Amino acid sequence: MKALVLTEYNHFDLQDLPKPTIRPNEVLVRVQAVGICGSDVHGMDGSSGRRIPPIVMGHEASGIIAEVGADVKDWATGDRVTFDSTVYALDDWYSRRGMYNLSDGREVVGVSTPDFKRQGAFAEYVAVPQHILYAIPDNVTFTQAALVEPVAVALHALSLTPIQVNDSAVVVGAGMIGLFVIQALKLAGCGAIIAIDLDDDRLALAQKLGATHCINARQPDVIKQVQALTQGRGADVSFEVVGAGPTVKTAIDCVRKGATVTLVGNLAPTVEIPLQAVVTRQLRLQGSCAINGEYEAALSLISSGRMNVEAILSAEVPLAEGANWFKRLYDKEKGLIKVVLKP
Repeated sequence: MKALVLTEYNHFDLQDLPKPTIRPNEVLVRVQAVGICGSDVHGMDGSSGRRIPPIVMGHEASGIIAEVGADVKDWATGDRVTFDSTVYALDDWYSRRGMYNLSDGREVVGVSTPDFKRQGAFAEYVAVPQHILYAIPDNVTFTQAALVEPVAVALHALSLTPIQVNDSAVVVGAGMIGLFVIQALKLAGCGAIIAIDLDDDRLALAQKLGATHCINARQPDVIKQVQALTQGRGADVSFEVVGAGPTVKTAIDCVRKGATVTLVGNLAPTVEIPLQAVVTRQLRLQGSCAINGEYEAALSLISSGRMNVEAILSAEVPLAEGANWFKRLYDKEKGLIKVVLKP
């Protein structure tokens, strides 16, 4: 099979690799569409430490089952499927308590660390266990289904956050996940949804998808603007969807006393926080890790048209052009948000 391999940091080769051999509980998926995730782009240069070469990356994918293992039930060749990015044990202590995203020994498709390596979907075929599969509704395309994973990430962040109808929310970062968070906040009945970003084009798209107000982070009075939009108190909740020190501080500064700040971005391994502000304002800071059962909801929202995934799609290109598009994303080419590869 053809596969796009990160052979060394910042270098890809399109190689001929053997098709994956499946285990009894796995299926072989013939990939039809796979998205380039921001974590792949940052993993490409080694900065995240989670894409150790050589590795076939790619965890946002959809396809057709080409082969089923001996122990696979309820799935057959020809089925249209997508799959969770997290591979977890069903008998793990966390999995049994409904927190499979935190399971010990969890692995992520298309990720390699000092602890594990699992080949991903920037290839013609990928092997995945049956318990992370989801059927694609008939009216959902393979490209749309390749974007279910980031939608589910956004939904998981909301599931952890106490939100009431007409609450105010700040979303710091209007990239792909941030735009899905904004759409989910609108569906949840939030009143003021305030998007903050450095890119005016992304802010314009955020407004199109449900943000009621947009603020460019370069403006000197960002916090005052948020307070003016929230009765002088600050927002009821905020979501940080970048993963850097300045944006985390903005997410904290923008909320009222007693609010919840949900941290979704994880670009930087460590950041500083204004500890006294967190303590004296009794803020709740929480992380949101991956996905924990939100795939069905994400597929339903896309199928019904309530979640717009095409709006963030920048290009659909052949797998053979993947290296070039990785570079364009890495260079932060204006107008690029999401690229989907077609093996």
